[in-house]
Amino acid sequence: MKSMAAFRLDTERLTIRPLAARDVPEFVRYRNVDVVARFQDWPLPYTVEMADELVADVERLGRPTPGHWIQLAIDHDRHLVGDIAVWLDDEGQLAALGYTVAPEQQGHNFAVEATRAIVEWLFLEAGAHRITATLDPENVASARVLERCGFEYNGTVRSSALVRGEWADDTRFSLLRPAWDKWRHRDVGPPESIELVEVSHDNVRRVCEIEVSQSQRRFVSSVAFSIADAAHPPLRDGVEVRPWYRAIVADDRIAGFVMVALADEAHPTPCLWRLLIDTWYQRRGIARRTIAQLADVLAEQGCDRLDVSFVDEPGGPERFYAQLGFERTGVIDDDGEVWASASLDEIRRRVRAA
Repeated sequence: MKSMAAFRLDTERLTIRPLAARDVPEFVRYRNVDVVARFQDWPLPYTVEMADELVADVERLGRPTPGHWIQLAIDHDRHLVGDIAVWLDDEGQLAALGYTVAPEQQGHNFAVEATRAIVEWLFLEAGAHRITATLDPENVASARVLERCGFEYNGTVRSSALVRGEWADDTRFSLLRPAWDKWRHRDVGPPESIELVEVSHDNVRRVCEIEVSQSQRRFVSSVAFSIADAAHPPLRDGVEVRPWYRAIVADDRIAGFVMVALADEAHPTPCLWRLLIDTWYQRRGIARRTIAQLADVLAEQGCDRLDVSFVDEPGGPERFYAQLGFERTGVIDDDGEVWASASLDEIRRRVRAA
């Protein structure tokens, strides 16, 4: 990435530059699309006149400037795919940002790539100390963008934002320069080894410290809660569940936790009960390899399939499981979770092919 005299940041796929008059038609179009506007606070309908006024402010500033917000365009192949707003306080040490991607352009990680570039510029070029971002608590996709850039969840403030005449909750994230330095230098490649290790007196405290990102907590219980479930197993169709759980160790470091409800006479197919990968170890292929090892363990017990249940909501894990061969069974349990199933052979084949 490089910074040029006229404000511009170039990443592997994107160009970030000041919003211009030529962007107005597309900018106005996607700001009025429901899936974009529902989590934002701009007036609706968003008009050309509003965009023209915004562009005039951008032209006056030219680049991120202490004491002001500025709207920057995100280009891919010279086509506007979204925008990112940047604010600096009067001293230029505190910053804030927000981003939007046109609905047709979502799913390509453009927001992540653009946010990483702006964060790097704010810390290394502008000298910012802290960057903040706020979002709607239901905007899981936006939270994932921030988490992938190293932002930390600070909390949700109740009824704190007046949006189109109604009070709404406000979820807040922030990133400090030292935390960003640590985040960008973390290991990101696949670990050399993955082991499933028994949880013992010696490692249980560290295992219970495993934390998924804030946006994932609605989909999976904590390790401590999971171990409590294992100690006092629930009944399933009148039969007590038989838990089997292990710590996931990647290159000799505890990176996650997995728990299975083993097969029994009433339920001949085991069920993946819990799977957690710590935030600092995610996106390294650890979860896939864990399930492949789990498939080996279950095959040795005479099983040939594995079931899983999940919350069917935006940001949920269905896509991950589908990539491993899990298909919906048509069952929705009393908790509203969707059930899916895959053959152990198919799981292992897909992990090897990845």
